[in-house]
Amino acid sequence: MAKYLFLKHYRGAPASVNDVPMDQWTPAEIEAHMQYMEDFADRLRDSGEFVTSHALASEGAWVRYGGEGKPPVTDGPFAETKDLIAGFMIVDVDSHERALELAGELSAAPGAGGRPIHEWLEVRPLMGASDTIHE
Repeated sequence: MAKYLFLKHYRGAPASVNDVPMDQWTPAEIEAHMQYMEDFADRLRDSGEFVTSHALASEGAWVRYGGEGKPPVTDGPFAETKDLIAGFMIVDVDSHERALELAGELSAAPGAGGRPIHEWLEVRPLMGASDTIHE
């Protein structure tokens, strides 16, 4: 088993097919999208492939080690990932091909007008994240 990260982007990825920003969706469209995501996660829980997922809040800060005392904190001038990364899901699957298959299915979550978004998801393996015990 290997773990993969699926990153959902606000922007920075190629445009999706249904490219209406979420802040322009109706409450019902947002609810349908969130339900699709939860149903997808439930199915992966049942198959043992789900690890975790979260939507990300818009708040955030950059922090780094600055020696003894309080670390420096800033809201820039770095790339604003809070404007780029919408959320993530981590799966634990048997193969890279399975990770791609699941990401393709997740990309079909509904958006504006109830139509699938067909958004681009970034799929990245987690380094050294295999915690499956083999006897």
